[in-house]
Amino acid sequence: LKPNHNEQTLDKLTAIMVRQRKVSDQNDVECPGTPSNDGGKKVIDDELTLVKQLYSPREVPTNDEKGGDYLSRVVSDNPEFFAQAFKFSLCFVGLQASYLTWGYMQELIMTTKFNPTQNVPSGHFPSAAFCVFSNRFLAVIVAICAVRIKHGAVFANNIAPLWAFTPCALSNTMSSWSQYASLKYVSFPVQTVFKSSKIIPVMMMGKFLKGTSYPVGQYIEAVCITTGVAIFSFSSKSSNNDTTTELIGLMFLLMYISFDSFTSQWQDKVYTQYGRSNVDPYQMMLGVNISAICITTAGLVITGDFPIVAEFLRANPIVFRYNIITAITSASGQLCIFYTIKEFGPIVFTIIMTTRQMMSICISALVFGHPISANALLGAAVVFSVIFYQIRRKYYARLAKKRTGN
Repeated sequence: LKPNHNEQTLDKLTAIMVRQRKVSDQNDVECPGTPSNDGGKKVIDDELTLVKQLYSPREVPTNDEKGGDYLSRVVSDNPEFFAQAFKFSLCFVGLQASYLTWGYMQELIMTTKFNPTQNVPSGHFPSAAFCVFSNRFLAVIVAICAVRIKHGAVFANNIAPLWAFTPCALSNTMSSWSQYASLKYVSFPVQTVFKSSKIIPVMMMGKFLKGTSYPVGQYIEAVCITTGVAIFSFSSKSSNNDTTTELIGLMFLLMYISFDSFTSQWQDKVYTQYGRSNVDPYQMMLGVNISAICITTAGLVITGDFPIVAEFLRANPIVFRYNIITAITSASGQLCIFYTIKEFGPIVFTIIMTTRQMMSICISALVFGHPISANALLGAAVVFSVIFYQIRRKYYARLAKKRTGN
């Protein structure tokens, strides 16, 4: 028999089961000397429960039950699943909205020709360092609030001293500056795909800073990703830019991935040295951004960018709003990163961010008119295929680790 949610079928089968149970009970009464048939009774009871589950007419909305009532009943029957689904939706939407907007605003600020000023006759935004400064300024405020809410004090519970975050704050500042500066010379899709090749410097920094050894398979993956990035980069070369200009952009991108690789490895070193229980992500965010805001402020003062940027923002107030939006989305993105990794782990986070990279490439190509050739698509396919293979490998490695109990 197959479940057809027919009420008459349920009544008939229930009646049969009830009669069988009565017969079993009667046999126990009439033949008291015989062994009790408790096992048979349990089988009947289990079958009766199963029948009710399979043929219950309440499994789908009845004619008198509205769709909304049915949905609310399903949600109330599976609260934990829907709570996790809701959290995942928040993480996915938060990360996508934050970083897609952030990437779009980055390219808009650095590539748009605004009203020229006396010090900036080209009309292009004059200071990548100021973009980094605005992002770090708001990040410090957000980090202070987060640490105060979680620990009840801003600095009282900090085990790691502020100077411990300075090396990675410097590298983080330089990587962000290089990222902004590169957009003057290469397109955003090239920048996004190029970022995926940072696996090689990450492995090099891990070997240098912590003596980490990596299996041969990871080196092969790194070579495949680098090959895909190279295909995408050279296939996306614009005929409007000379070779020297694009080489400058690639040099900035090399600086970005090198500094960014150092940042992640140094942060992991801080966690290891002072204990992950003593340094949480919000304290890390606070320490790095406090040092970074000091570094960027000093840089803007030394280079004399502050008055030039102030003049440019007075002539182009829209750029100031763009910087505010960039700072907000950067801070919200960092919070979403911490929450996503905490709730769902690094693998789910990597999948979401890889999806974001592909979407940002599409948005940039459509909005800013970047042509993407068939060869470039092939290079991108190689890169993202290897990334998803890495995600799959890490997922099964985590499963195997759980099974062995290590």
